[in-house]
Amino acid sequence: MKRFLSIIGVLTLFLIVWALYICATTGFFRSIENSYSGTVEKVSVPGAEDFSISRKDGFLIISSDDRAARRDGRSFTSGLYYMDLNSTDRKPEFLEGSNTIPLFPHGISMFQLDSNTYRLLVVNHVTSGSEAVSSMDPDTRHSIEEYTLRDKVLTHIQTFANELVRSPNDVVIVDETRFYFTNDHGSKTKLGLLAEDFLGFKRSDVVYYNGRDYQVVDDGIAYANGINLDYERRLLYVASPRSFLVKTYVVNEDGSLAFQTDIPCNSGVDNIELDENGKVWIGAHPKLLAFTSYSTGQNQFAPSELITIEYKNKSDYTVTSVYTSEGKDMSGSTTAIPYKGKVYVGNVMDSNFIILDQALLK
Repeated sequence: MKRFLSIIGVLTLFLIVWALYICATTGFFRSIENSYSGTVEKVSVPGAEDFSISRKDGFLIISSDDRAARRDGRSFTSGLYYMDLNSTDRKPEFLEGSNTIPLFPHGISMFQLDSNTYRLLVVNHVTSGSEAVSSMDPDTRHSIEEYTLRDKVLTHIQTFANELVRSPNDVVIVDETRFYFTNDHGSKTKLGLLAEDFLGFKRSDVVYYNGRDYQVVDDGIAYANGINLDYERRLLYVASPRSFLVKTYVVNEDGSLAFQTDIPCNSGVDNIELDENGKVWIGAHPKLLAFTSYSTGQNQFAPSELITIEYKNKSDYTVTSVYTSEGKDMSGSTTAIPYKGKVYVGNVMDSNFIILDQALLK
């Protein structure tokens, strides 16, 4: 009997320690308050998870997938939107070319080819029934779609599909042919996926496509998510929300990566953007379990956070939380792009994204 009770005691202690570990590493104990006192402008685009900007021509491409409607069995729209950032009404236009193939967009990246032509890459998750459910669903077909954008006309060019495009989350273009992307999971079983999400198992990776071949250039990452490139400094940034950090690399001439450092961010970092001065802007989930409850429909709101990083070198950087919200204005922030005094903030599942006054951020 005593042995039985001892075993029960050990198991109970293990479960308590396990639960405390999950809570501590997902932000459960963190208190989130509203830090922004300015006007919040809402723009009606559902599930605006990622943005890509042309500062030269003053427009935004928006990746939209109405995940909440799909989850609840309602009719939904998915695709890409064009938003003229210099227009006073700021009303996004749906790009009809994004419905020529089944498209359920996730991360996106844009690269200017000439004066009025852009290359656009879009992470896509489609099931056999053309109804995307989850990037983790075993029936989901994953790909990266290539488009050209010219004068608001979107043309599909090709589909990138490969055994290494197994759970893509975000993508960044290097030039006319090359790109990097993240796989946010490495496991194929439900148990393995749960271990990655809740225990923080490090099985995701970064893949480089050189125009001909795919190559894993870093792995052992906990939920590799947002990715972006500082072209001038040849620096690559990768978000690891499950580890609450951003990984930094120097890009070598052959496309391989030289790891620099991990930057602790105290939040579930998502998509990564850079402003015109090279400052990093990140949408983040400060309480990952609250976000999970929100995304599954159990909670109405989830907190949001915006983070900036000023990176000089691997031993000299500054991380600043410039915006926090309980989530009533917008839940589940994923990306943030500053432009002419405004900050455009996307999310996973809300029916609107928001615009903030940059001067009023902390």
